[in-house]
Amino acid sequence: MLIKNCRILIDGVEKVTDILTADGKIIEISENIPEGRLEVVDAKGKWVIPGVVDAHCHMRDPGLSHKEDFMTGSMACARGGVTTFIDMPNTVPAVTTSEIFEEKRAMMVGKSYVDYGFNFGGSRNDNSEEIKKVIDKAASTKIFLNMSTGDMLITEDSVIENIFRESKIISVHAEEEMVAKAIELCEKYDKPLYLCHLSKASEAKMLREAKAKGLKVYGEVTPHHLFLNVDDVNADERSSMLLRMKPELKTKEDNEELWKALADGTIDTIGTDHAPHLIEEKLAKLTFGIPGVENSLEMMLKGVDEGKISMARLIEVMCTKPAEIFNIANKGKIQVGYDADLVIIDRDDKSAIKDDDVITKANWTPYEKFNRGGRVVTTILRGQIVYSNKEFYGKYGREINYHE
Repeated sequence: MLIKNCRILIDGVEKVTDILTADGKIIEISENIPEGRLEVVDAKGKWVIPGVVDAHCHMRDPGLSHKEDFMTGSMACARGGVTTFIDMPNTVPAVTTSEIFEEKRAMMVGKSYVDYGFNFGGSRNDNSEEIKKVIDKAASTKIFLNMSTGDMLITEDSVIENIFRESKIISVHAEEEMVAKAIELCEKYDKPLYLCHLSKASEAKMLREAKAKGLKVYGEVTPHHLFLNVDDVNADERSSMLLRMKPELKTKEDNEELWKALADGTIDTIGTDHAPHLIEEKLAKLTFGIPGVENSLEMMLKGVDEGKISMARLIEVMCTKPAEIFNIANKGKIQVGYDADLVIIDRDDKSAIKDDDVITKANWTPYEKFNRGGRVVTTILRGQIVYSNKEFYGKYGREINYHE
C-alpha cells in the first residue's frame, strides 16, 4: 500500500510526504514515491499519525459481553484511531490463573479489528507463582489497591510485595495514599510501575518527585480526568448518574494541574480506562465506569487546538510512549521497519460529538457536549484498512509481541 500526501512529524518537523508499506511494515518514507501497481490511499495533505496505543481498556469479554465484547470494543478502537489496546483482567472469570489467561487468549483469536494484548491480574490469594507462568505473554500485572470486585482487591502487604517481586511491570489502580505506597514498592523491588488513571494534582506531584529520584515510575491520565470535573457531574441528574467512574472526577484545578503534568513530561501516557456500561444500566442505578476509547483521540486533538499540548506531545503520549513502556514490538512510530499502523485525521472537522454517532455497545459518550478537535477518516493496521469513512473492514487484529 502507498499512502500519499501525508502530513506527518519527523523529528519534530512537519512535512508532507508519502509512506510505502509492504508485508505489514513501513518500508519507505519519502516524497513522490511511484504508484506502480500499488494500492493507493491519498491522504490529501491531512495529518497522519502512528496508530494510537491504549494501554488501559476493559472490553468486558468474557462474562460481561452484553456491555461490550472484543469485536465491538475493537470496532470502537478502529473508529477512534486506536490500533493497539491492552485489555484488563477483571472480566468473568477474573484473569488470575495461567489457565484462565490462556483460555482468554484462545477465545479472542479472530474477534478483533485491531491488535491487542492482555494484562494478568493480581489476586489477594497470592497468585505470584502464576505470574511466573505468563510473564512473557502478559503486558503487565494489574493490581487493585483501592477497589475492585471478587479477589482482585489486595490489601495484605505480603501479597502485594510478592506480586511486585515476581512481575516484570506492575500496573496499579492506586489513589492518593496508595499511589505513595505503590511508589515505595517500586523503589524497594526496582520494578517498573505504571500508575493508571491519575486524577489529582497531588498524585501528579508524587509522580514528579518519584521521577526526580530516578525511579522507573510512569503515569497515565484519561481524557475524562482532563476535560471533565465535579462541576460536570453536578450539572444535572442525568450527568450525576452517567459521569461516574473510579477514580471519580475531581476539581477544575485538578484538571489544570494534570494538563500541566502531561505537557511537561511528568505524565507519560493517555489511557482511556474504557469501561462501558449500557446507558440503561447507568441511569437505573449508580454504576462506575464509562466508555472512552472511541473519542479519546478526538478529545486530545481538542487539547492541541486549545494549546494545552503540542501535536508532537500528543503523538508521544498516545502512540510512542505506551509502546515503549510496555515493550510492545514495532508499534508507536512512523518509522521504517515499524508496523504500518497509521491514522488519517481530518483536522478541519470540528463537529459535535454525539451519542448516536458511537459504535460501542454502551451507546453513549461522556463527551457529548464537546466539539471534536478532528475526526478519524481512515485507520490502517499493518498496511490494511480496518476502518474508513464509517465503514469497517476485515478483523485483522492479532495479539501483540513484546521485546526486552
